[in-house]
This record gives sequence, structure tokens and C-alpha cells, in this order.
Amino acid sequence: MAVRRFIVVGLGNFGSGVAEMLHAHDHDVIAVDLDEEKVDRVRPYAARAVVLDGTDLEGLSRIGAADADAAVISLGSDLSASVLAVLALQELGVEEIYAKAITRDHAKILDLLGVVEVVRPERETAFRLAYRLSLRLLNHMPLAPGYSIQELPTPDPFIGRSLLELQLPQRFGVSIVAIHDLLHDEVHVVPPADYTLTESDTLTVIGSDEALEDLARLSGD
Repeated sequence: MAVRRFIVVGLGNFGSGVAEMLHAHDHDVIAVDLDEEKVDRVRPYAARAVVLDGTDLEGLSRIGAADADAAVISLGSDLSASVLAVLALQELGVEEIYAKAITRDHAKILDLLGVVEVVRPERETAFRLAYRLSLRLLNHMPLAPGYSIQELPTPDPFIGRSLLELQLPQRFGVSIVAIHDLLHDEVHVVPPADYTLTESDTLTVIGSDEALEDLARLSGD
């Protein structure tokens, strides 16, 4: 994977988490915030951590923002600062900009500015939780539009039957990529076709959202 340079503006929980994960994937991170304590906390995860106003065009230019492949803006509820930071980075030639929004109006404005993606983390987390709760999912990770990886309890009709016998790809259009045997605390990655499911198993399944919902409903019956 090629190393990319990212500038992260705003180092609250969201921004610092983005910086840490980008660093963990060996990317070059420039981290910016007006709060010195936040800058100090993220310093271990950044090639450069700077106390700076993220709307300061000259300051951003000085620290190399123009050379960034992409930017992530996370300035909390300060709509004006968020907008000005987007405009400053666009003026420096950063085309790939991601921004966190708090409200619907904030998101609309960022969309109009042409950011690549507007993230509303609290709202999206709430939707994912409600989705999991409604279908008794243990975990849920979107992969692409319309497709996910989900963890769910073994449906009662599957208990005592082998994967070969169940033929899940043919019948449901899903594949089991891992099984966690909770009783023995053993994880079977890409389980063999002759694996027989038990009531203590949880299934990590990949497929379309529609197919996974059908499967999850069996777990709730």
C-alpha cells in the first residue's frame, strides 16, 4: 500500500482517532489544532503535530498542507471554522477533503462546498446500533453500498447441521467467513464444509444487506 500524506484539522475524539488509525496504517499525518493539549496527545501518531488555526491559509501552507493527498476536517460544532478550513485547503489545492458535520444544515453546506464525503458520526453510529438491535445482530460493518459483514447468533434451524448441508451461498446468497465457538472460546476462520453448527456458535457472515436481513430474521424467530 502506497504511503499517503493526510492533514487532520481538529483533534477531538474523532479527529485524533482518524490520525491514530492513519498512522497505524503507516501513512504520513499532519495533525492540527488550536488546543496544545490535544496536539500533544496526538503527537506520537503524527509526522508533524502543530498548534495552529485550521482556517489560517498561510499557516497551513507553511506546514505543507498543499502537499497533502487528502484532508480530514473535524472542528466540532463550529460551522464557520469548518467551512473556512475547507475553503483554505481547497485554495491550497487539496482536492480530497472529508469533513465531520454535526447538524443537517452543516452537512448540506459542506456538500455544496464539494467535499468528498460528509461524516456525521453520532447519527451514523445511532443508525448502526438501531439496525443491529432490530435484527439481533452482534456486530455490523458496512463494506460497500448494499453489502456488509455481520455477526449473528446461529439460527435455531441451523443447529446440528453442517455448512455443506445448509448450502448458504446457494440458498441465501451469503458466506460464513468465521465462526466463534463461545463455549470453548475458539474462532474458526473460513470454517470447513463439514463444520457442524451448535447453539454456542456465532457466525460472521458476508453478503448483501437484503440477504443478511433474511438470515438475521431466522435468528430472531
